[in-house]
Amino acid sequence: MNAETQTVAAGPAAAAMTDYLPIAEHGIIGDLHSIALVGTDGTIDWYCCPSFDSPSVFGAILDKARGGFYRIAPTVDDWTPKQLYLPDTNVLITRFLTPAGVGEVEDFMPIQSGVAAHRHRLIRRVLGVRGEMRFRLDLQPRFNYGRDKHDVVFHENGVIFKSPDLTLAIESAVPLHYSEPGACCEFTLFAGESATFVLEAVPETYVPRTYSEAETRDAFEQTVSFWGRWLSQSRYQGRWREMINRSALTLKLMTYLPTGAIVAAPTTSLPEHIGGGRNWDYRYTWIRDAAFSLYALLRLGFTEESAAFMSWLTDRFRETRPAAAGPLQLMYGIDGRAELEELILDHLEGYRGSAPVRIGNGAADQLQLDIYGELIDSVYLFNKDANPIHHDAWMDLTRVVEWVCDNWDQADEGIWEVRGGRQNFTYSRLMSWVALERAIRIATQRGLPSDLAKWQRERDSIYHQIMTKGWHADRRAFVQHYDTNVLDAGVLMMPLVKFIAPTDPRWISTLDAIGDELVSDSLVYRYNLQLSEDGLEGEEGTFSICTYWYVEALAMAGRLDEARLAFEKMLTYANHLGLYAEQIGLSGEQLGNFPQAFTHLQLISAGTYLDRSLG
Repeated sequence: MNAETQTVAAGPAAAAMTDYLPIAEHGIIGDLHSIALVGTDGTIDWYCCPSFDSPSVFGAILDKARGGFYRIAPTVDDWTPKQLYLPDTNVLITRFLTPAGVGEVEDFMPIQSGVAAHRHRLIRRVLGVRGEMRFRLDLQPRFNYGRDKHDVVFHENGVIFKSPDLTLAIESAVPLHYSEPGACCEFTLFAGESATFVLEAVPETYVPRTYSEAETRDAFEQTVSFWGRWLSQSRYQGRWREMINRSALTLKLMTYLPTGAIVAAPTTSLPEHIGGGRNWDYRYTWIRDAAFSLYALLRLGFTEESAAFMSWLTDRFRETRPAAAGPLQLMYGIDGRAELEELILDHLEGYRGSAPVRIGNGAADQLQLDIYGELIDSVYLFNKDANPIHHDAWMDLTRVVEWVCDNWDQADEGIWEVRGGRQNFTYSRLMSWVALERAIRIATQRGLPSDLAKWQRERDSIYHQIMTKGWHADRRAFVQHYDTNVLDAGVLMMPLVKFIAPTDPRWISTLDAIGDELVSDSLVYRYNLQLSEDGLEGEEGTFSICTYWYVEALAMAGRLDEARLAFEKMLTYANHLGLYAEQIGLSGEQLGNFPQAFTHLQLISAGTYLDRSLG
């Protein structure tokens, strides 16, 4: 075949995609640099390359006409999909059952440790399982969120897609044809036959080649081996092993190998309410989310991730910031950059018309005091169970603790990143108390240099202030902030961080109040949107991390039957692969960015605690 070049704009997709798959109808694959969402219909409708926060190449989940996609599916209409992971791995299998036979697509991204020039390979192995099946492949990239034009160059081994900032190549023994503005092909497989397609980022000087079946089979086996070795480190062997292992595998997928940073979610702008505007970019590293994730992984016995993140964090400590802003920004890019300008992509319609689509995150400039508590709690666990903290790291940490001592008593935007003005949030005070309390533990256990008298004095001041101002005598509950009587699920963390005894009368009445007002069939809302002015428009679903906080709080209070029922109910809201988005909607649908680290880390925490409590 002679080389053929076409220059095309990012116009409407050629394939028929009449609607959006439900968010829950996706699995994920990844290479510890980025993640691709694979729908049960065989469509990759979200993929950023070369990293989590790079512009999207496939973004049909945010605009079915302009976003771009990569689909492999049967040519017939009469088929039933099934999706599963190869056990104990992040290798995804999408199966298609038709009257004429059974076929499947194995999707995976090889892990390259210690390779300077990562190849970012996305491999799709199509197999005939029973009978015969004719497949169609449609590859429609749309570079830079569909904003950049690209050239399409055909050669005898595949196709090259050239955009101003990224070049992708697909290699296959199956001939591909031009399909404006991408490529397509059809092929038939009988039982035992296979066809493999390798999509990868390549340099402009790329020389076309063909991958042999032996090469792709070797990549498959190495990927399976990598995930099996990694998961074998888990210490958990309890009742919910499969769900907890899947959560661990998901958290690992959201780790950026070059720096150790952990993203909150690999997607942007998936809505918290269909048609609403609460759509945010989560492809960055929140100090809070990463710290919680490390805590969850450490509980299972994974220590490598903690060491890598501590190294990334050390670099953040040594960056210069205004004193009033605090020693840390609440979120960073995965490469450590602080600037995350928030922009709206108004050429994309959003998932099912849920505009706006945002990239970047303006909340990066907010003050959220709680991040220091989550961080130092994880450092405490890391020091105790993984690796004793080194001198330089302790010196960095003492500067953070000193800043918390001097700045905890001020209003901030809080854990939920409200945009309605700063308040004296109870949760922020709670986690400031945690920051000092855990630092004191580390110092006393190790005999490390510290101003213990000052730290203890400020810790106790926070405690008394919460008990005085965070407690609402008329409501018989701890409330969202000092100037309201509104409840907030964030206070569910009080017994979890050992601030209050889980059977303290004040806590039990708070737990009951939250159960009465914020809980719906075990699902927990963050707060009452009608009563809490958060500066945002629109509605939202229940917040899944809050549900798992509720489970653990119930278990700690000795209400094990209630806790187990709530936990088991929450498991039914997972998708077919055990994955969760950020929220659950009124009819049980998954909403928000997917998958969400917050949810999976707290599933691990609640599940392991409940399992241990049940004996």
